[in-house]
Amino acid sequence: MDEGEHTPQAGRSEDSDGETGEPATADDDLDDPASSSTDGVTEGSARPSDSPDDHGPDTDSGVDTGPSTDPGVDTDPDTDGDADPGIVTDVDVDTDIGVTAEGEVDVGSAGRDRSSPDVDFDGVVLDDGDDNQGLFDDLLSGEPIFENKEVLRPSYTPHELPHRNDQINRMATILVSALRGETPSNILIYGKTGTGKTASAKFVSQELESTSQKYDVPCEVEYINCEVTDTQYRVLAQLANTFIEKNQQVIADRLEEYRELRSEAADDHGALAGTEFATLDELDARIDELEADADEMEEVPMTGWPTDRVYSTFFEAVDYHERVVVIMLDEIDKLVEKSGDDTLYNLSRMNSELDRSRISIMGISNDLKFTDFLDPRVKSSLGEEEIVFPPYDANQLRDILQHRADIAFKEEALTDDVIPLCAAFAAQEHGDARRALDLLRTAGELAERSQAEIVAEKHVRQAQDKIELDRVVEVVRTLPTQSKIVLFAVILLEKNGVHNINTGEVFNIYKRLCEEIDADVLTQRRVTDLISELDMLGIVNAVVVSKGRYGRTKEMGLSVPVEETEAVLLSDSRLGDIENAQPFVQARFDN
Repeated sequence: MDEGEHTPQAGRSEDSDGETGEPATADDDLDDPASSSTDGVTEGSARPSDSPDDHGPDTDSGVDTGPSTDPGVDTDPDTDGDADPGIVTDVDVDTDIGVTAEGEVDVGSAGRDRSSPDVDFDGVVLDDGDDNQGLFDDLLSGEPIFENKEVLRPSYTPHELPHRNDQINRMATILVSALRGETPSNILIYGKTGTGKTASAKFVSQELESTSQKYDVPCEVEYINCEVTDTQYRVLAQLANTFIEKNQQVIADRLEEYRELRSEAADDHGALAGTEFATLDELDARIDELEADADEMEEVPMTGWPTDRVYSTFFEAVDYHERVVVIMLDEIDKLVEKSGDDTLYNLSRMNSELDRSRISIMGISNDLKFTDFLDPRVKSSLGEEEIVFPPYDANQLRDILQHRADIAFKEEALTDDVIPLCAAFAAQEHGDARRALDLLRTAGELAERSQAEIVAEKHVRQAQDKIELDRVVEVVRTLPTQSKIVLFAVILLEKNGVHNINTGEVFNIYKRLCEEIDADVLTQRRVTDLISELDMLGIVNAVVVSKGRYGRTKEMGLSVPVEETEAVLLSDSRLGDIENAQPFVQARFDN
C-alpha cells in the first residue's frame, strides 16, 4: 500500500498530519467544509458504503481519543484540501466522547465545528463585535445633571456664607489678636443643627491661616470632631501628634538650610556673615541640637500611655517654637458628656505655663445648656465670648440653595419650583440648611438615575420621602422580631393618645400582641432591656422616673415618625397579622 493512500475502516479515524504525504499549509487550513464538518463524526467516521454492522459498539476502541500529549506534536491538526470527503481528517475529540445506542459517536463541546465564525480554535465563543453594552454604559449614556456634586455636601466649605456675615465678623474681630501675636479670647458657638456653625468657623479659620502666611505670623488652627475623638486621651494624643509632625517638618527645613550654609562656609568663611552664627562651631552645635530634637520627638500611640505623659508630650510639642494656636472643638458637648471637663480645664489653663506659644479654644455645640454641667472655673475661662447662630428661615435657605446650586448643577438643570420647595421643607424643621442641601442633592441624584434631563418638583418630593424613610428604615428593618413587637406596642400606645408611656403599659400591650401572632412572650425584665436598646438606637426616648415608695419606672416616647416606623414594621412578614391586632389601650388601668 502506498504511503499517501488510506484504507478506511469502520469506526476508526486517522490523524491527518503527515498522513497524506503533503505538508499542510496555512492557506489549506479549513478550506474544505466537508472534511471539517462534524457530520463525518456523527456518521461513525465511515464511507456511505460501509455496512451498519461495521460501526457497532466496538467502534469506541478505534476512535482517536484526542490530540497527542507529546509537547513536540502539533495539537491543532491541519486539513488537506485533496483528502477524500468520506474520510474524517479533522477530529478533535475530548475525553467526554461516547457511543450512542445506535452506534453513533457522540462528542461534547470540544467536537464543535471549527469552521464556525463564532468559535475560535480553542472552542471559546468570541464576541460578535464591540456593540455590546456593559453594565454601566446605559447609565453613562445620558447627560449628567451635576457640574460639581461635592458643593452640596456638608463637608464643603463655601467661599461665601449668605446670612452669616454678622457672626463671621464677630469671630474675626475676636481672633484678629492672634495675628498680632496675642492670645485671643476663648469662644463658644451655639446653635441648632444646620445653622452654619461649623462652616462659618472653618471659613474664618481658613481666612486666619491664609492671612497669617501673608504677614508671616505663626498662627495655626487645629480642628477636632469630638463626636469621634471623644476622650481626653484621644484629644491630647491627636493634638500632640499633629504638632510633632509639624515640628519635624520645621526641623527638616532648618537642617536643610543649615547644612547648605555649612557646606558654603567650609569653602568660604565669609558665608557666615550676616547670619546668627559667628563661627562654624556654633553652626555645627545648632545642627547637632536640631538632630537631637528630631530624635527625641516620639509620636503618641492612641492607647497605652498615662494621661499625664500624653499631656506633657503635647505641652512640649506645642511650645517648641513661637506660635498662636486656635483649637476648634466641634461637638464639644460630646466630649464633656463622655469624659467630663478635665480636658477643657487643662487646655484653658495651659497659657499660664507656656513660654513660646499661646492657645485659644473655640467650642461648637448644638446644646445650649451643656455649660450648666461644667466646673465654674472652666465655665468662666471657656465662655469668655459666646456667639449664637439662629435658625435659617425659608427665604434665607432659598438664597443658600441658590448660591450652591449655581455651582453644583449645570445651567437650566433645575425647574423654578425646586429650590423654593427644598427651602420650604427644610424650614419646617427648624431651618436646617444641611437638611435642605441633602434634599437638593438627593433630588438631583434621583433625577439623574431616572435619566431625566432636569430636576423637577416630583424629584424633590421623592427625595423628601426617601430621606424620611432612610432615617428609620435601616435601623427598624434590622431589629429582632421581639424588639419590633415591643416597638409596635409603643406605637399603638402613642397612636391612642397615651403620653409618658411606662414600662408596665408597654409590657401589657406587648403580651397581647404576642398572643395575637403566636409569638413567645418574654419576661418584663427582658422587655425593659429591649426598651433600653431601642433608646440607645435613638428610636425611643426613655428616662427613668422615680415614683416614690412605688419604685422607679421608665417613661418613654417615640423619637421617630410614627407612620413611617409603623409601615416598616408591618412590611415584615414574620409579624403576620399584627396590623389586625387591636389590643385595647386600657393598659394604664390594667397595671
